[in-house]
Amino acid sequence: MSDSAALPRPAAEAAGGAVAAGQAVTVRVPATSANLGPGFDSLGMAVGLYDTVRVRTSAEPGTTVKISGEGAATLPTDDTHLVVKTIRQTAESVGFSVPGLHFEAENVIPHGRGLGSSASAIVSGVLAGNALLPAEHRLDAAALLDLCSRLEGHPDNVAPALAGGLAISWEEDGAFRSASAPVHADIIPVAAVPATELSTESARGLLPAEVPHPAAAANSGRAALLIHALAAEPSLLPAGTVDFLHQDFRASAMEPSAALMRHLRSHGIAAVISGAGPTVMALANGSDQADQAELLIAQHLAAAETAQFWRVLRLSVDRDGARVEEHQRY
Repeated sequence: MSDSAALPRPAAEAAGGAVAAGQAVTVRVPATSANLGPGFDSLGMAVGLYDTVRVRTSAEPGTTVKISGEGAATLPTDDTHLVVKTIRQTAESVGFSVPGLHFEAENVIPHGRGLGSSASAIVSGVLAGNALLPAEHRLDAAALLDLCSRLEGHPDNVAPALAGGLAISWEEDGAFRSASAPVHADIIPVAAVPATELSTESARGLLPAEVPHPAAAANSGRAALLIHALAAEPSLLPAGTVDFLHQDFRASAMEPSAALMRHLRSHGIAAVISGAGPTVMALANGSDQADQAELLIAQHLAAAETAQFWRVLRLSVDRDGARVEEHQRY
């Protein structure tokens, strides 16, 4: 994560001072599935799992943290918590401090599974921190995307978490940008989430420094096809989700996930590794295929005698993105 001193200050000129005490903010952020096969570091889609954070400011210095759900037993409960740290960094990026902070998190997104939990935390913190600022110092949508992307390190998860739906992201002239694309109403994400975690850093360490030109060319064609399949022709999803850049290289770090993905694909289901993994995401074309995907997953896991170590979640495509649900004085 970037140092707050290095963050841009894209709102009004830094004013200094503390954010107002007595504010209450609630932010709800969806999970995301990045890459979707060939869209490495550029495509991501928001799905219907949500983390909710609630923040109150006070004039008395100090921080209290309460966590329920995912990570409740392991996440820090002080200023080192990622959301708390991000709230403070966001305020500091335009010259404000946050002296007293009472923070509660209700976590539903699994951690370390390739469903954008760290991106959700960063988006939660940036949106909460931004809402606490005086109106004239708040960041606009472009600045929010850029700040979230810099804190996360890349935009493929934060962009769909912010905007919902399918996001196509890139970096241009030193700034991160994103465009939204439609997702066909028939597409139903089905996630198979293993009990084991995998860090993004570990997964990235398995990637080669270079790829052959034919592989890059083939991948660009499949990524273009994927966007068309997601928007207009879901029957093309199996072809559109073929990847040449990352999944095979990472398979050794998550062989059960790779085997499940191959099993689903052998039956015509557009299955991919979600983000850096190890979650397997099936993009089903309608409810009948979603039923088929769930059955195939259950059969595969039963044959491997590992069903007890997985959760299977039939999700929706989130089309709204992150929301500041409540901002009030108390």
